Amino acid sequence: MSSCSGPEDARVVIVGSGFAGLAAAATLVKAGFEHVLVLEAKERIGGRVHTTKPFTENVIEVGANWIHGQKGNPLFKIAKEENLLSEGPSASKNMCLPRSVTPRDYFFKEDGKQVSKTAVDQVCLHFSKLTDKAFDDELEHKHRKLTLGAYLDDAFGEFSLAATEEGQQVFEWCKRTECTDEACSSLYEVSASQISYYTALEGGFFNTLGPGGYRAILDVLMKDLPSGTVQCSAPVKSIRWDLVRKGHCENQRYPVQVVCENGQSFEADHVIITVSLGVLKDKATTMFEPPLPEKKLSAIRNLGFGIVDKIFLFFEKSFWPDDCAGVQMVWKEGPEDKDVYESLSEGDTWKKTWFKKITGFDTVARHPTALCGWITGREALYMEKLPDSEIGDICVRLLRSFTGWSVPEVSKTLISRWGSDSDVQGSYTFIPDGVDGVKAHKALASPLPPKDKCRGRKHLQLLFAGEATHVNFYTTTHGAYLTGVREGERLRSYYTD
Repeated sequence: MSSCSGPEDARVVIVGSGFAGLAAAATLVKAGFEHVLVLEAKERIGGRVHTTKPFTENVIEVGANWIHGQKGNPLFKIAKEENLLSEGPSASKNMCLPRSVTPRDYFFKEDGKQVSKTAVDQVCLHFSKLTDKAFDDELEHKHRKLTLGAYLDDAFGEFSLAATEEGQQVFEWCKRTECTDEACSSLYEVSASQISYYTALEGGFFNTLGPGGYRAILDVLMKDLPSGTVQCSAPVKSIRWDLVRKGHCENQRYPVQVVCENGQSFEADHVIITVSLGVLKDKATTMFEPPLPEKKLSAIRNLGFGIVDKIFLFFEKSFWPDDCAGVQMVWKEGPEDKDVYESLSEGDTWKKTWFKKITGFDTVARHPTALCGWITGREALYMEKLPDSEIGDICVRLLRSFTGWSVPEVSKTLISRWGSDSDVQGSYTFIPDGVDGVKAHKALASPLPPKDKCRGRKHLQLLFAGEATHVNFYTTTHGAYLTGVREGERLRSYYTD
């Protein structure tokens, strides 16, 4: 038992106000902790959840978009109980898997011809079956050691449509789209066997929350916190821990000290770190004193943290048919084609064709004249450095040349830049080829100092939460939320058991 008498005395500092941080804070406050402080680097809460209203009074999600599954999903439960889900006909048509193909997607080739409906359906269906095999841990022995890209190439090669040029091109589009799900630069860098640890929850995906967007779910969590719990614009510079040891700083009451960039410092019994894996990759070696143990540092190095960006194009009026859910772009030589990927792996030539990584432009809920383009990986990072106007012009050019429709100039753009956002540095976690994901997620999640080394040292000084610390739900908002609850519960039971 700690020297404190109970949760009402313990001081807890939480770094980051995304779903993990707010869930941890709400869990602690409900459990009777009275000294809970959340430090947030940005001037807004939410982390990778970023609901904005840039174009009209309706929301645009710059960050998280979907509630991934319903059964056992705590965020779906909150959204349902608080009436935050969109109702009506649009809700049901938005209940598909993310980026899944609907009959209302128009597929165009770069010569302006549409791809035949049957080719699209057959290739996409077959592609889903192949990725399901990997997710369901049903890979043949010969495929288990491969990258996801290499496995898909090999398995797709046995399919009749693989022999056709059109089939190959749609297949490349499928791989490029899968990159947005995996947040990777290329499927040739992702492990095929490891993704079976990712668990999808049952039930459709809600990609339209009600008019309040994702922010409304954050507000539900905020409602449970006493005012002043969250301090924004307070980037953390360093975390000094293990300050209380026998014969070492006897007069020091608290084992951890959190120092902000502005010089403010906070003492704590426990610090819950919920920053993104991207920030840990950048700062883990300099932010902690003493340094984090090697096991944790190597997990931070080994896990992948990829970039997914959105390009919102807002037009004065829509130029696509009513039944069109999106314009998908199929290239002769797309970046996820094996030969193209290999030829572009050396040097900088890929920068000239960065836009080939855009999968297509989807319609946007509640914005009848807007489209959203998706792009991932190194191409996304390269795009982030370009001015909005240039990105907008290139997208309009692509739309014109692929569809042959008369596409007006774009009137406004909004472009996410998650990779160059210093407080996030990417979008979400993936398991690179050759990495044991389960081991890495667990090492990342384990509190410090380790239990067996606690003799004479305070327990649970540093705790870790966030999507990258969840073995089965990494990449998701509910994964982030559940890890925050997990660490809050860990402290609750420490004081009550």
